[in-house]
Amino acid sequence: MLRLEKKLYKKGFKHIAGLDEAGRGPLAGPVVAAIVIINPLIKLKDFRGVKDSKELSVKKREYFFNLIINNPYIDYKITKVSEKIIDKINILQATKKAMERLIKKLNPDFLIIDGNFKLKTNILQKSVIRGDKKILSCTLASVLAKVYRDKLMEKYDKEYPLYKFSKHKGYPTKEHYSLIKKYGVCKIHRKSFLRT
Repeated sequence: MLRLEKKLYKKGFKHIAGLDEAGRGPLAGPVVAAIVIINPLIKLKDFRGVKDSKELSVKKREYFFNLIINNPYIDYKITKVSEKIIDKINILQATKKAMERLIKKLNPDFLIIDGNFKLKTNILQKSVIRGDKKILSCTLASVLAKVYRDKLMEKYDKEYPLYKFSKHKGYPTKEHYSLIKKYGVCKIHRKSFLRT
């Protein structure tokens, strides 16, 4: 999973960043993005078994999350863009906004973006569809974004208990739709996702 990074190291790039997001599909809550820069000295055996966050159990995601944030060979940042901004500019633009904010925090010299879109930046970049399955830095970014967002939704669950956010994390499940039908929308629902 470090093949692309290794090629870029040979070309002289030193701070190669992988970016991914969590929360483009939910009906409620923010979109969260994460950026990860891996030092070539990292011990890859520590991350044996890591994969796209959607394919990991909750326990495994949290295990790797703690491993990432405490690893001396990893630089990372996480940010979020609110549902209000998502409603104003749409989810794709909100995702880009989050990622562009992260770039300014770590100053990478090359970007690998999970997806098929480009960011507004002078930094060289490569978009990789399903990058969270192919590129280690994107995979780690996916874990950070997913765990961070899930924790946020668990906090929102205490604020808006009627909607059971800790259970479905805001995603469009049958139960979530039925709760919206029963109680209406709350402050963190994405109104643009719920127009009929």
